[in-house]
Amino acid sequence: MDNDYKIIANNFKLPKTIFAPMAGITDVVLRSIVRSYSPNTLLTTEMISAEALCNKPDVKISEVVENEAPIFCQLVGHKVEKMSKAAKILAPKCQGIDINMGCPVKKVTSGGDGSALMLNTSLAYDIVQAVKEAVELPVSVKFRLGFSKEQENFIEFGQLMEKAGADFITIHGRYRSQMYSGSSNWEKISELVKCVSIPVFANGDILSYEDSQKCLMITNAYGVSIGRGVLYDVSLLSRIENNDKNVMSFQNKIKVLKDYIKKECDYRKEEVAIKFMRKFYPFFINNLKNASKYRLALMSKETLKGVNKILDEILSNYLLEV
Repeated sequence: MDNDYKIIANNFKLPKTIFAPMAGITDVVLRSIVRSYSPNTLLTTEMISAEALCNKPDVKISEVVENEAPIFCQLVGHKVEKMSKAAKILAPKCQGIDINMGCPVKKVTSGGDGSALMLNTSLAYDIVQAVKEAVELPVSVKFRLGFSKEQENFIEFGQLMEKAGADFITIHGRYRSQMYSGSSNWEKISELVKCVSIPVFANGDILSYEDSQKCLMITNAYGVSIGRGVLYDVSLLSRIENNDKNVMSFQNKIKVLKDYIKKECDYRKEEVAIKFMRKFYPFFINNLKNASKYRLALMSKETLKGVNKILDEILSNYLLEV
């Protein structure tokens, strides 16, 4: 990846990679692990409800720790005043505000938030403009190709976000109606890149270094925003930045997983942390022979000691087979 970085609002040097926000996943613990491997990537918090934040400014999901910079806080909401107020609350703890206009989940869109804002472009414009006026930080917007294929409006929407004052935009190459089915349309993203003058980050189906290079070649985007791909390899963003094709070894993946679980146990109660971590196991052992058996064994354990014992067995069996 080239080193031609853009300098945007507040003299912020815009990285070429973003660790994409994922609700219920990208907490402060996971972000700290990703940061230890990728010192330059732009981290993003989980989606923070502007409504909830205004009611409770110290809500735990908005927590940011000192060594996370650079990090943007992601806001979701559809009330202009609430979004503006929430941005001001978050500004002291981050380097920028990302506005979620791409979440496809029904409980979010049914309230007029997330990708539902692509159906109300004038309101979307007002929100971005108000947030931009409320803080001196960079402001970005994440959105999709449209609410549905029949309602495709990503080019007009991207241009409108630029006009409203967005410093850069991230586009997921699916329609809201697709949720996460089908494929991310990188060709469509390339169309947007040609039609705006602010940096565009491509998002969707970038699961490896090779995917990132293919995506950048097709889209000519400024950079990539990756979520799930980082769960398979926490060093992925760093490897993209440094043009490193070498995937993390399985031994190191197990080491990272054990460290991750321990840190979550320290962050939460052990019982809560062990249950929380169950959704992550498939990402770490996905390519193993007998992966489903190992996953079930891990899911059955309720203590850190029990999980570590299974992980040690998995690693031992792996080393015997290679």
